[in-house]
Amino acid sequence: MMDKQLTDDGVSKAVFGYCPRFHAAVELIGSRWTGAILLVMLGGASRFSTIHDAIPGLSDRLLSERLRELEAAGVVRRDVSDTKPVTITYTLTDKGQALAPVVQEILNWSQIWQEI
Repeated sequence: MMDKQLTDDGVSKAVFGYCPRFHAAVELIGSRWTGAILLVMLGGASRFSTIHDAIPGLSDRLLSERLRELEAAGVVRRDVSDTKPVTITYTLTDKGQALAPVVQEILNWSQIWQEI
């Protein structure tokens, strides 16, 4: 949890400690491949095949699993069309779209600090 306290000179500072909500959020978005999936979906991908093709090394099974987890968490919505053939699209909910600045900051950090 982050609380604000005043320093000796009266300046507000953040005090960090354990926060169960933060922990749950990091566990969700920190799952293997989830960050990549969110990044691709924030870029506009909505079909399973489009998401899959945009992320090298991601298996169909794992993509399905992660999309189900994100759907259960209310981050992704799965829509099935009434057309023939059936079309399934995945879109970010408002909750998922709210992750955009977080994902952008992680992307910015990675450009500076991550070696590949």
